[in-house]
Amino acid sequence: MQPTSSGQQLRARTFRSMGTVVSLTVASDTYADTAVDELESAVDVVEGIFAHLDLTFSLYRSGSEASRLARGELTLASASETMQDLYAEASEWRLATDGAFTAERPDGTLDLSGIVKAHAAREAALSLGALGLRNWCLNAGGDVLVSGSPGPATHEPWLAGIVDPLDRRALLGAFPLQSMKALATSGSAERGDHIWAVGGAKPEFVQVSVAAADIVTADILATTIVAGGTRTLDQAVEKWNVAVLAVRPDGELLATPEFRTAT
Repeated sequence: MQPTSSGQQLRARTFRSMGTVVSLTVASDTYADTAVDELESAVDVVEGIFAHLDLTFSLYRSGSEASRLARGELTLASASETMQDLYAEASEWRLATDGAFTAERPDGTLDLSGIVKAHAAREAALSLGALGLRNWCLNAGGDVLVSGSPGPATHEPWLAGIVDPLDRRALLGAFPLQSMKALATSGSAERGDHIWAVGGAKPEFVQVSVAAADIVTADILATTIVAGGTRTLDQAVEKWNVAVLAVRPDGELLATPEFRTAT
């Protein structure tokens, strides 16, 4: 528990899901016992959302719906509504990005991991709002979604740190999440070359961070820009209201004005 500059108390809890660490930080000025109870209830709800989606979409779980689809034991037409809805949303993004984002692996296997974590965060945000929580920060493996402020009395923004992919002990900077409430980072620095570059070429960027109004847009465009390179970066900035920070293998940075100011 840490106080903010306005005296607000920050309380955080973490859990593991979808192969990463998820943390929820809540700002509260209520009595300590009440605030802790609220946080524990919120974490239980959020962890349940992530766990349910992981059980459905993980290709590393042999009994998951995604694995059954991959083995041909289940057709998409008879899959769950959630599976069909996310597939439809991923397909819309494929069209919108001219194929730079895709939900199919090179071997044709349906893989919705590029959208499911952001969808989990989006669903968690709805649940946190239903619980009456207004000032919180959810961090799912570096994909950050916030609401309100860590210090509502002063309206200070939540700050999302961006790790230097060439030195994981250092930060490239901290981005203030105000009108843009979400920031997602994608690349090979932490998880290796897991993104399928357009045309099979080696990715032009080792890391891309995107700030956007919603976490799904931020997450998908971060992955898409890694896959598509500079051309896709330019298209994303032109088509969507996003801020972008991209890192080349030699450490060179490409940044939109919002990131140049922040970092």
